Amino acid sequence: MKIDVLSIFIGLVVGALLIILANSLTGKNAKKEAQKILDDANNQAKNTVKQAVLDGKTQVYDLKLQAEKEIKEKRSEVVEQENKLQRREDSLNFRDENLTQKERKLDEKLRKADEKTAQLDKMEEELQSRIDGQIALLERVSNMSKEEARSELMEVVESKMADEVAAYIREKEDEAKEKAQESAREIIATAIQRYSQDETLDRTVSVVSLPSEEMKGRIIGREGRNIRAIEQATGVDLIIDDTPEAITVSCFDPIRREIARLSLETLIRDGRIQPGRIEDVVQKTTKEMNQNIQKYGEDACFKLQIGKMDKELVKLIGRMRYRYSYGQNGLEHSIEVASFAGMMAAELGLNQNLAKRAGLLHDIGKAVDFEQEGTHVELGAKLAKKYGERPEVINAIESHHGDVPATNLISNLVAAADTLSAARPGARYEGIENYINRLESLEKIANDFAGVEKAYAIQAGREIRVMVVPEKVDDNKCTIIAREIKDRIENELTYPGQIKVTVIREMRAQETAK
Repeated sequence: MKIDVLSIFIGLVVGALLIILANSLTGKNAKKEAQKILDDANNQAKNTVKQAVLDGKTQVYDLKLQAEKEIKEKRSEVVEQENKLQRREDSLNFRDENLTQKERKLDEKLRKADEKTAQLDKMEEELQSRIDGQIALLERVSNMSKEEARSELMEVVESKMADEVAAYIREKEDEAKEKAQESAREIIATAIQRYSQDETLDRTVSVVSLPSEEMKGRIIGREGRNIRAIEQATGVDLIIDDTPEAITVSCFDPIRREIARLSLETLIRDGRIQPGRIEDVVQKTTKEMNQNIQKYGEDACFKLQIGKMDKELVKLIGRMRYRYSYGQNGLEHSIEVASFAGMMAAELGLNQNLAKRAGLLHDIGKAVDFEQEGTHVELGAKLAKKYGERPEVINAIESHHGDVPATNLISNLVAAADTLSAARPGARYEGIENYINRLESLEKIANDFAGVEKAYAIQAGREIRVMVVPEKVDDNKCTIIAREIKDRIENELTYPGQIKVTVIREMRAQETAK
């Protein structure tokens, strides 16, 4: 509609302009030309109006079609929603009917259950009444009370069950031992095969070799001033006796003893032995020793790849390089325990780094046990707590000798690795007196049990074989005796590694033909 009005307005304006133009022209030709122009303008205006009307109708038709299409789509969506709602309503009605039926069935079952419970209660009362009557009758016939009869019955059952219990224990122990030993052997064998560290051949050094006997006099010095200066600077005792070309260094502190040994060797090589020179050499050696201790600790941590550790704790690890236990070097033993524990932890799917860390620190108390009061286990636990180690590491330190119970598998692995490292042939030595006492104690424990005929400690105390009297001890009793001997050994003796207890019952039938 707006297009029509606009077209008419344009036509009128053009016509007015043309009329004005025609009036201004002079002559007949000008009027004709103006008339022609006016006619053309009118025709063009009419055509424009017609085209505008046609376009308007077309647009209206298109809008109508689009509106009808949208109405049809909306109507279809409404129908679809109504269908979905109808289907959901039907489903809900179906579920409601099913629930109603289930409730009715459940109510019926509950009613029947209540009826059966009432019947069972009634039958239980009747049965209890009959039992009480039978018990009273039995008491009159046997002249025994219920408590006396129960006691006698329990004694009979206990005596019969003892053999069955012992047999069951033996069967389960054999089964568990077979599986555990197979798995343990595989894990330990793998750890040993993978570990390639050589056993250290060093032992505690307390003797310094001299190039000649004349050097003893130079070390002693005029009126003993040199030897006093050495002892005062190092804190050790020098023993100069009749041993040719040797001086004995005596000190409970292995660090001071090592400083004294190195200082003496330096002075002997240098040849200048006098109080001033002695003090300088000892100071220099002490400084170098501290650097070496720190380096030994850092090398051990780097070798095992156990992560960040407090510097003071690393230094204590380095001090283990100069600590020996039964001739076994403390640092090498700790590295070996850490390696074994880490390998076994990896086989079992545990935290390998944590196991290695606990193994390396399990004997850390030995780095200070010659300076502080307390066992190396107590001191090690205190040091681990002081430097913020994890509870698993602390428990491994406390429990590797059985002082406290192990609270995690890492602690058990460290204890096993410690035993494995210490029990290997050549790893440690022990005095002949302690060895004999341990064997005697093993045999004494076994001989204390009734029915034991003889006991022999064999394999350097790694096994004890117990011979029992077959007429007094049966096969099941052998299992019980073996377990009780094992418990007493664990509670009463201190020993490296493991001790195998074997109880032997041998039956011999003998006749003489005449």
